[in-house]
Formats: sequence, structure tokens, C-alpha cells
Amino acid sequence: MIILGIDPGTITTGYGIINSDNNKLSIVNSGFINLKKEAFLPEKLKIIYNQIDSLIKFYKPDEFSIETAFYGKNVQSAMKIGYARGVSILAAVQNNIPVSEYSPREVKKSVTGKGAAQKDQVAYMIKSILSLDAKMKLDESDAIAVALCHAFRCRGIDSPAKKTNWKAFVEANSERVIG
Repeated sequence: MIILGIDPGTITTGYGIINSDNNKLSIVNSGFINLKKEAFLPEKLKIIYNQIDSLIKFYKPDEFSIETAFYGKNVQSAMKIGYARGVSILAAVQNNIPVSEYSPREVKKSVTGKGAAQKDQVAYMIKSILSLDAKMKLDESDAIAVALCHAFRCRGIDSPAKKTNWKAFVEANSERVIG
């Protein structure tokens, strides 16, 4: 089963495509849509829609998963992320792909075992779970985490976070661990 995960944003939208086959997980592709050069929100939304639509048509995912909007202190940012989520979901729906949504806390907990994990911890676990060496942007690793969360939750796959040694992460990255 091919799962497309999206970390929506109007500056950078991350995507991660994984294969979940007989409880074996592998990366198919991942990356990000860079929107920094575009000045106007409608143009950014058009680019997000078109890029995700192209990914769907090329990779033909069976499932689509996306992170829900997080409301911090900036209402304007939350609304813009909502627009990015909307066009992303529209691309999936237009291609008849089932859509699942997960909160940032759910995604972090499923991948790291901690709902309050930092982005660096999520990236570390993504690399560990999928045996990746390549550097990636945090938006990209977050999108892969969304896809993995979907695989763990809906396909009955045990999260490797239960088995991974957090002590190794803490020892290697003690300055990054909070609380």
C-alpha cells in the first residue's frame, strides 16, 4: 500500500510517500514544495494543488494522510495553513483517494513515543525507522512522519518507537532534548 503524507504550509509544504507492504515500511519518495518566491497566497495555493495532484498521478497512492492545523499565537498563520490543507485535501479527493487527518501530537507520539517531541527528534526517528542516511528538511521529515503515523494507526503496524532506544538518541543529542 502506498501512502502519501503531507505537512502543509504556505512557505514550504512537505511530502512523504511510503510503501507499507506486509508490515514492512520503505520510502518511495519525499521532498518539499518551496513557495518562498511566490508573493501572493492564491498563486501559492495553485502551486500546492498542482504539485500534489502531479505526485498523486505519478505515484498513485492508495491512501492520503495530512497533518491537522495547529493554532499557536498567530491566527493569520493558522488560517493560511488551513488554506494549504484545503487545496491538498482537494487534490486527494479529486483523485478519489481516502483522506485521513492526524494532529501534530498524534504524529509525534506514533513515531517517537512522545507527543511533545521536537522536530529534530521526529527526524531522527524517521531516519532510524526507514534506515535513511540522507539529509532532509524538517517539513519533509514531518510529512514522512504523517505517512508513517497513518501506516501505524490504520494498518495495525507496531510503531518502532516502542522498540527504539531513546537512550541512544538522548546520548547523541543531549542538547536537543527538552524536559
